[in-house]
Amino acid sequence: VHALRGVDFSLSSSEFVSLSGPSGSGKSTLLNIVGGLDRQDEGIIELDGEELAPLSEGDLAALRLRKIGFVFQAYNLVPVLSALENVEFILQLQGVGSAERKERAKGALRSLGLTELQDRRPGEMSGGQQQRVAIARSLCMEPQLMLFDEPTSALDPELEQEVVKVIWQLAGEGRTMILVTHKPNLVNICDRVIILDQGRIAADLRKEAYFEALIKKANQNAR
Repeated sequence: VHALRGVDFSLSSSEFVSLSGPSGSGKSTLLNIVGGLDRQDEGIIELDGEELAPLSEGDLAALRLRKIGFVFQAYNLVPVLSALENVEFILQLQGVGSAERKERAKGALRSLGLTELQDRRPGEMSGGQQQRVAIARSLCMEPQLMLFDEPTSALDPELEQEVVKVIWQLAGEGRTMILVTHKPNLVNICDRVIILDQGRIAADLRKEAYFEALIKKANQNAR
């Protein structure tokens, strides 16, 4: 299966890009390759001027720990750890000292309105709260690139808005982010939309042009 074919694009610092397209179009595969979780068969992937293909698995893991923050659909929190401990855990892997990592973890949770929930375990939180903890965990790493893979697809509309507000806040801070989604309300907060179809880039548009194209298509279908 050729999950991706001839994909070529660049991402500027502070740019927020949405990856959209039908199921099976290669969105998650592309995100995983950009994040160094999967390896491409050919072509070049560069992050901050560093090519990923020559790196060993250990070097790739170290690069992810230094530069890339992941937020997954399934949260991927450790169930036996509290919210604070889940956020601290990634800093412990980075080698951050106990006092500093606790302070940074508390700050990340505070910034997302989670201070009162810091002692709760994942099973004691709603889906929206768990996803915000996952974002806090990524945020406290101070990554150069944040990757979101369908972060609201498992949430009901009310909880979804909770997470959308957080992502909007991060976008306003000028963070470099790639978001896999098919939801218009999430696409609307991005700068640019890359549409994949059968593993190829079908369109690469600024947000305004993307919505103009949607409106034009809707008007044509209504005739």
